[in-house]
Amino acid sequence: MGRRFTQAATGAPGTVAAPPGPFAHDTHWAAERRSALGVAFLLFTALFAMDAGFGGLDVTRGILWTGLAGLLFVILHPPRISVGPGLLSTRGLLLTDTVRTDSLVSVRWSDGVAQRLVLRDAQGGQVEIDPAVLVRNPAMWRRLDTDTRTSVRRGTLLRGATALRQLAERIDRETALTVFKVSGIR
Repeated sequence: MGRRFTQAATGAPGTVAAPPGPFAHDTHWAAERRSALGVAFLLFTALFAMDAGFGGLDVTRGILWTGLAGLLFVILHPPRISVGPGLLSTRGLLLTDTVRTDSLVSVRWSDGVAQRLVLRDAQGGQVEIDPAVLVRNPAMWRRLDTDTRTSVRRGTLLRGATALRQLAERIDRETALTVFKVSGIR
């Protein structure tokens, strides 16, 4: 339900209209995308060179190595996350997921190896994000924190106070460490 095709910017039917105001974007996204592209290209080059060196390279194997490198890029490609007044949006290669942050009903940590923060809104939208994105982008965290407080005030946020508190503590800890490192105390 929360998934939207990338046509959201064109105003196609069924898209979520963004309220006016500044959006905060992940400042490290472009570097992560370049890194994903570099790793995929490195794998392609290594496989291609190794196969050519052993004399086993043909069209079928070349297509296989290209497909494998392309698959690795798709897996490693980071979603582009932006937070604006009332909205949090993640845009992948094909789909965009959007959640209304001023009407959240739950915030929880997902189970698994990679820690993810799962946000769900009253309209049924759901977004999973890496909490490290919020830690390294204070503007995104401030916007999200303001909107989650709005959800608490409105009474829509039923589950998630603990997850938000844990995230706030983590961000405060990381900020303090950064200040100490910059000032030379630590």
